[in-house]
Amino acid sequence: MKFFDEARIEVIAGKGGDGAATFRREKYVPRGGPSGGDGGHGGSVIAIADRNINTLIDYRYTRIFRAQAGENGGSRDCYGRGGEDILLRLPVGTVISDSDTGEQLADLDEDGKQALLAAGGRGGLGNIHFKSSINRAPRQRTLGREGERRNLHLELKVLADVGLAGLPNAGKSTFIRAVSAARPKVADYPFTTLAPNLGVVRTAEHRSFVIADIPGLIEGAAEGAGLGHQFLRHLQRTHLLLHLVDLAPFDPEADPVRDARTIIEELRKYDEALYAKPRWLVLNKLDLIPLDERAARVQAFLDAFGPVERHFEVSAINGEGCEKLIFAIQDFLDTQNAHTGRNETADDGEEIEEIEDINESSNIAQ
Repeated sequence: MKFFDEARIEVIAGKGGDGAATFRREKYVPRGGPSGGDGGHGGSVIAIADRNINTLIDYRYTRIFRAQAGENGGSRDCYGRGGEDILLRLPVGTVISDSDTGEQLADLDEDGKQALLAAGGRGGLGNIHFKSSINRAPRQRTLGREGERRNLHLELKVLADVGLAGLPNAGKSTFIRAVSAARPKVADYPFTTLAPNLGVVRTAEHRSFVIADIPGLIEGAAEGAGLGHQFLRHLQRTHLLLHLVDLAPFDPEADPVRDARTIIEELRKYDEALYAKPRWLVLNKLDLIPLDERAARVQAFLDAFGPVERHFEVSAINGEGCEKLIFAIQDFLDTQNAHTGRNETADDGEEIEEIEDINESSNIAQ
């Protein structure tokens, strides 16, 4: 199954049934009278967040979802049956917007959260409602209303606490393999990561956080170079960004300072809010630098790059420096949660099972 994080669909709510204009003609009811019932309400289209669904693939090929119409009213005061609602099960983290107006309709950021996408039409009134002392045999009735019809844009933003950003081959996939049970593809060529990967990082028995790895950015991503900004949406819900920098590139003409600034500029072009998130610098691949040259190489980079919020020196391939970093991340997230009054402790077993399902679907190339 391929990983799809975007889809466009059309939802059509059911039309309300028409009211009836009928009269009683029974043997033992000599005066009879109006007996037309109301039409049933049309079915609605409702979205619900389901943690067991990980991609929008079901909505990539089926584009139109139509709810059932309400039945017309009948004679003998019989009301029409209401149309059945359609329930669209979407991954947790899906943002739903109106394609025509751009208005955001719902953000399904919690399992079980529901949102009404298109309301069913109201049923028409039968002639029993128009009877009065001066109108004993009304022939009036009303027709059922059409249901709402909308073109929708579905956008999945994965739920993660920490996001990784960096150039291709900066070591993001190697890092997430080093600190979690996630096993994204790793190779010695660019763009080995073609879809987001999630990993659960455990720091204690009941302390953990989720980290997201996305395909690498390159200069000009805002104009569509490489994979462009296609997957940056998955970092928008994170509380912290880790900016990985290859401090020992194989290309002798590569400039780590220039490359690091390129990533920051691409984040700014995509979203000012994402650019403003707390961002820590992670200087990676120290194992490729001789031990007696590391301190000088790191200091030279920091002097040229400028002030940073925090920086860490790691070697993801052998885990050097990773433990210090992940405990610093956990402390930062605990502080963030304390300030917002949130308690995000979850059952590790259920969380890991869900993350593994996402990775299973995302690790297949598009």
